[in-house]
Amino acid sequence: MSGIEQRSGCVWYYGNPAGYIDRDTAVVDTMFQNDELNRWLSKNSLSPRWTDGVYERLSSGHSPSVAEDAMPAILKSCRIWQLKPGAAAWKDIVTFGRPLPKPKIEDYTVVYDGQLDTNDLEAIYDKFTERRPPGFSGRPMSVSDLVELYDGGGSDFYYLDRTCFRPVEFPGLEQDFGMKMTL
Repeated sequence: MSGIEQRSGCVWYYGNPAGYIDRDTAVVDTMFQNDELNRWLSKNSLSPRWTDGVYERLSSGHSPSVAEDAMPAILKSCRIWQLKPGAAAWKDIVTFGRPLPKPKIEDYTVVYDGQLDTNDLEAIYDKFTERRPPGFSGRPMSVSDLVELYDGGGSDFYYLDRTCFRPVEFPGLEQDFGMKMTL
């Protein structure tokens, strides 16, 4: 009997919820990345997407539906984008009384890419201002930051202005599921 199995939309690795199935992809926590699990995923026709934070989310009860025939209700992955040092947009943001400029993705860099236990933008804001989650390399969230929520179906971007998050689009941007975005 193998120590790896698929049940209720999750990949279980020796009794631990290591990941979940999203169509033909297994989104698996990087701490479980090894040859044995890679072979098992390949044998089961699943492409691995190694992502930090999946185990914590699944362990805390945020898991796919337990009904075998139900489509799993999976939270989206999250990227936090912050302005690059010296970005031209910074002077417009700190000049109060002027409308904030439309963000340009080329002025930003990714400071976090992982799984969270929520898609709620206010809760995400709280997580990235009160403490530094593992894998977060930026400053506390503030005006001008972008939150990207993404899955296999694409990305939704939200711009933090002075009062709230506002949806924003970047036409021509294509997803590359790593830490990079291509223009």
